[in-house]
Amino acid sequence: MGYLDMPEKELVQRAVAGDQMAYRAIYQLHEKAIRGRVSGYFKWKADVDDVVSESFQKAFVNLPHFDTERELRPWLSTIATHTALDHLASIKREDQKKEGIKLKASGESAEGQGPITDVDPEEEIINGENHERLMAFIEELSPLYKEVMVKYMIEELEYEEIAKELKLELNTVRTRIRRGKQQLAEMMLRGEIE
Repeated sequence: MGYLDMPEKELVQRAVAGDQMAYRAIYQLHEKAIRGRVSGYFKWKADVDDVVSESFQKAFVNLPHFDTERELRPWLSTIATHTALDHLASIKREDQKKEGIKLKASGESAEGQGPITDVDPEEEIINGENHERLMAFIEELSPLYKEVMVKYMIEELEYEEIAKELKLELNTVRTRIRRGKQQLAEMMLRGEIE
């Protein structure tokens, strides 16, 4: 019996034991589904490739903690969704930094004629659709997590800034962001928007 035909539980056990062929088989069996899961978030294939690669790296590091009584693909999809959301937030922060540098270099203020961008109309539509989709999911979060997630994912505040604004302990903010990400990932996996 080849690795690709092996029962999932045995494949995971072999991978945890250090069998590189088992890791390769897990990747081959699930890569296409994970790529499909995250490709809707990004315009560029390079971003999708990065997220898929990082998702499998995270999964393989945490594979010893995986409950083999559960199915592997939903677990991998959750990791991929969290990784995609983190990657989107990172891209947005980088874009904002670049925009600030462009404004400084041009001598314009942020209150001036508006942001200087190299974004074409098609890209604006795609980015707008992704933002609307994310906002729709965030709106469905339980109230306990919604406010923190808006500040983290949309306003892109740091944990410390969120804690200060909302008058919460830093660890409370961290916990709510982690749990909010989990809720978002679960809703996205199910495609749930009321």
